[in-house]
Amino acid sequence: MNKRLFQKVFIAIFTTLMIIVNPLFPININTSNTIAKAQDIANNPQNLLDKAQLLYQSGKFLDAAIALQTAATIFQQQGDKLKEATTLTNLSLTLNKLGQTDKAESTIIKSLNILTQLNSNLQNTSTQKILAESQEIQGQIQLDLGKTEQAIDSWKKSANIYISIKDESGFTRSLINQSIAQQNLGLYHQSRATLEQISPLLQKQQDSRVKAIALRSLGDVLQLVGDLDKSQEILQQSLDISKKVKSPTEISSTLISLGNNQMALGRRGSLQYSQADYSNFTPLTCVIDQSIKQSSTTSKNYSLANQLYTEAAAKSSSEIIKIQAELNHLQALQKLQKWSESENISRQIKSRLKKIPINQNTIFAQINLAQNSICLKKALNSNLITWREIADDLATAIQESRKIKSQRYEAYALGVLGGIYLEIKDILNAKKLTEEAVILAEKIKAIDIAYLWQWQLGYILNLQGNKKHAINSYIEAVNTLKSLRNDLVALNSDVQFSFRDNVEPVYRQFIDLLLQPENKNNQNYQISQNNLFLAREALELLQLTELENFFKVSCLLPQPKQIDEIVDKTDPTAAVIYPIILKDRLEIILKLPNQSQFRHYTIYETADKIENTLDKLQQYLREPDRINNVKTLSTQLYQWLISPLEADLANQSIKTLVFVLDGALRNIPMGVIYDQKNNQYLIQKYAIALAPGLQLIESTTLKRKNLEILAVGISKEREIDGRKFAELKNVATELEQIKTTITSSKGMINQNFTIKNIQNQIKEIPYTVVHIASHGEFSSNANKTFILTWEELLKVRDFDRLLRLRSQSESRAVELLVLSACQTASGDKRATLGLAGVAVKAGTRSTVATLWSVDDESTTEFMSQFYQELANMKLSKSEALRRAQIAILDKYKTPFYWAPYVLVGNWL
Repeated sequence: MNKRLFQKVFIAIFTTLMIIVNPLFPININTSNTIAKAQDIANNPQNLLDKAQLLYQSGKFLDAAIALQTAATIFQQQGDKLKEATTLTNLSLTLNKLGQTDKAESTIIKSLNILTQLNSNLQNTSTQKILAESQEIQGQIQLDLGKTEQAIDSWKKSANIYISIKDESGFTRSLINQSIAQQNLGLYHQSRATLEQISPLLQKQQDSRVKAIALRSLGDVLQLVGDLDKSQEILQQSLDISKKVKSPTEISSTLISLGNNQMALGRRGSLQYSQADYSNFTPLTCVIDQSIKQSSTTSKNYSLANQLYTEAAAKSSSEIIKIQAELNHLQALQKLQKWSESENISRQIKSRLKKIPINQNTIFAQINLAQNSICLKKALNSNLITWREIADDLATAIQESRKIKSQRYEAYALGVLGGIYLEIKDILNAKKLTEEAVILAEKIKAIDIAYLWQWQLGYILNLQGNKKHAINSYIEAVNTLKSLRNDLVALNSDVQFSFRDNVEPVYRQFIDLLLQPENKNNQNYQISQNNLFLAREALELLQLTELENFFKVSCLLPQPKQIDEIVDKTDPTAAVIYPIILKDRLEIILKLPNQSQFRHYTIYETADKIENTLDKLQQYLREPDRINNVKTLSTQLYQWLISPLEADLANQSIKTLVFVLDGALRNIPMGVIYDQKNNQYLIQKYAIALAPGLQLIESTTLKRKNLEILAVGISKEREIDGRKFAELKNVATELEQIKTTITSSKGMINQNFTIKNIQNQIKEIPYTVVHIASHGEFSSNANKTFILTWEELLKVRDFDRLLRLRSQSESRAVELLVLSACQTASGDKRATLGLAGVAVKAGTRSTVATLWSVDDESTTEFMSQFYQELANMKLSKSEALRRAQIAILDKYKTPFYWAPYVLVGNWL
């Protein structure tokens, strides 16, 4: 289920909970005194302030507002501008608590106008501090009104004043608030940088509530950029301080954040096991997480999150925090498939919501609860929760959104309501409401909401058989997603948001729709070239966005020259193959050199059968005695992938096949595909390369006049970060053999293989190849994709600091990275995403890697043969790899020894 509108599900469901405001009420009060008599109050507005503070602290905000308004009027009559402004600031804060955000905004503006004039005249520290505090409160009100950029500006102004008057506490608060607002805008890395500015200040400060909040904010943003282990560490520090300073609010809030971290860990684990049928996904699809049956770790994560949320609700005296914790508790229960408990919690939340004044927070909770109720309704198939009841709750949320003039919430609620009508098959009303949601979201430029309802509208139009307009809606959704890239990259840690469930289906449904014939009964129908172009472009965008989501950063810039230009202008013997697995068929788009028209082939086989075949083949390839099973399954793969193309490939005298692979196909080395008729593996017929995306490869190749190889590795047993790595007994021989084959090579083994030593070598010598023979693992989790060095596990995110020491435009850039002892993570269906990540992040033009590790003399022989072939400048890298594989194939026969090697990137 998608709750993309609220980007960090429940890092702060209610943003105002996390905003640190220093309520002014600047006059000291002796709370033991009784409140003065009415006539004294009239004569002395200070007594009104005392009364207002007591009322505010006891939660009687309406009475506090009346007292403050009266006091402000008296101060104005007395000509006491400073106290008038201070009182107005407190009034604006109180009005905001009442949900009267428009009045709160006009009141704080009036206060700031007075304070700005006073400050220009007086220029004293006291006035400046009150001005800064008022700007802080203005920032909170602006954020509640959805004016996030203006809120950031207000907090920047307050921060500047605090710097000038040397108020470190105020400066810290302002930066924390800025970071929270940046998170709301999806600027997670900026938020992290903002928080890191105050880290030195926090270290000097004594433990306090502000320090606890700052650490929690940092932990939250670390979670959003995917650093879950570090997030856990920082959040635990925040919790310890919250307990030390005895702040129930911060204890509960940090317990919620710790629960979120466990949910993120659980969802990350679940993605390794699950494959989805995207054909019927919508923005409101409830995905039942089956991985809890496959992975005890995933189930443990969700259970721990459940406990943390329960504890957070129990420890809080605030209704709003209880709701926050219970909404998250509801998510955890649904992940654990505890539906009856979920229903009880849902009723509790609904009851609590009735006790809280209407504001953005309560509207959010209503929408969120409605979405959860949809999942409960589907799971329980019960009339205890009716569609009418859910729809009524959403209608209320829409009315309340209009009342507080929150078009953003209105747009979201309209789309969810449209989704409910879609669920009950009322297509006309579903379309009407969804169209309203799209129009409103586009009008206010809420692109994170707009793409959801553009997607939903495309889905509805397709149901109606209106393919043309459905395609247009999907085009709008895809274009919106392109402009949303900065925001999508860090959402992997969101409790509810899932790239797999909330983004990938948009692209896959779009591709499916583009490649459907107008008449499904006419299988000879020709798909238009424009549709083929759009489908291929959508596949490119999906793979690019998937890699950015893997890294949690939107800095992967596709090359300006597409892969087409390489086959058209540089290598006219290469063809590019794009297989796309859809629910009921396999679609293949073929790009031939110097031909503007794409070839298109449809194989009517179900995704389930294709993926089961690929899963079995992947398993058998890692077992040396399974050669017959491998041939049987890879023959089937040949019939699906290659047979339909054979005539076109032969007519063009193609020698190299470049695959842009999709889904489970990435787990199979294409060279192992078997042509039973001619008793040949594909590698015996063609040189083969993989492209991580249509544009994610360098379009030029360096000259290999003299190979300069830096060959490094680890042969000894190691234990790093609690993981034990076995001895690789053949590594020393492998590195020596490379030095013998290419005499200009330099080798470093064991304790000499450190990041610093490699960096120094690459800076000094123009190596064209870096060869690493060490344990490594490719995973769908960037934090678990690594290469073992002597001192540490080099994570994929840090690969650029290893090899990107020279500009890629320089003639001395590293051309080829070879990883000879790596493997894909066991049981991880998306593990080869890690290989693509390594290939892109390393910055080399090409990467040769192994999909499974073969610590055997065959590896030494293979690498020796490969470098002999690579030294021949007449051969492309893909042809050099092919010849080396054939040499090993002729000797060892079984694919276990020769098939794991793949070339990713430029094949020339």
